[in-house]
Amino acid sequence: MLTIQPIPAFKDNYIWLLSGPEKPYAALVDPGDAQPVLEALERLSLIPAAILITHHHWDHTNGINALLKHYPMAVYGPASEAIPGLTHPLKQGDRVSLPEIGVDFQVLDVPGHTRGAIAFYGNGVLFCGDTLFTAGCGRLFEGTAEQMHASLAQFAALPDQTQVYCGHEYTVENLHFAQVVEPANPDVQARLNEAKGRRATALPTVPASLAVEKRTNPFLRAAVPPVIAAAERYAGHSLPTGAEVFATLRRWKDDLDD
Repeated sequence: MLTIQPIPAFKDNYIWLLSGPEKPYAALVDPGDAQPVLEALERLSLIPAAILITHHHWDHTNGINALLKHYPMAVYGPASEAIPGLTHPLKQGDRVSLPEIGVDFQVLDVPGHTRGAIAFYGNGVLFCGDTLFTAGCGRLFEGTAEQMHASLAQFAALPDQTQVYCGHEYTVENLHFAQVVEPANPDVQARLNEAKGRRATALPTVPASLAVEKRTNPFLRAAVPPVIAAAERYAGHSLPTGAEVFATLRRWKDDLDD
């Protein structure tokens, strides 16, 4: 039985701590800050055996070197990005086996947020970094809208029960945008009410099932008629492809956030 715990970092980051039924070993996903990780490991009497990195941004990698000074271990990450301490460069189709905690992950190339971003899928869970957020997706800092649309399509093809573990607590903010796009979607309002309730008591809104994402995340709904119609109204012209709908949605949210 895999146990996954969030370690909050910075303003809204989540570092994920994975452990199996046989202590003391664990794995870490995207440790941007070493100190809260070291504190959690000591509190839980765990020893990390591996670090998994989804992309190169500092808030997902800055803790690696400090952690390696305390715990020599393997570092898995994207082959095409500069990752501190990287020992196992990965690309689409590779697998990561961590027998110490009884997990095995498939690697997916998911460019868009960064050019070389990857995701880890297995054991019914998806660690997607900043590519897919709960109720949203990452900004296009390096990749194209077409790449991100294709990356999200990979996620959408996974089983509905897949639990999505992303890198930030953005759910409430993202659902406000989902309301703008689909004001008549009752699933969005219900999810927003639930997310607000969890945040009011300092509980995380991550993970979420892929089934819930498909009902409420506009960036996974670029083929749904109400979302297409909303994007076309915002663009002021027809959008014949899903990639164009996605690009418009991403630009729309960027405009609201800026």
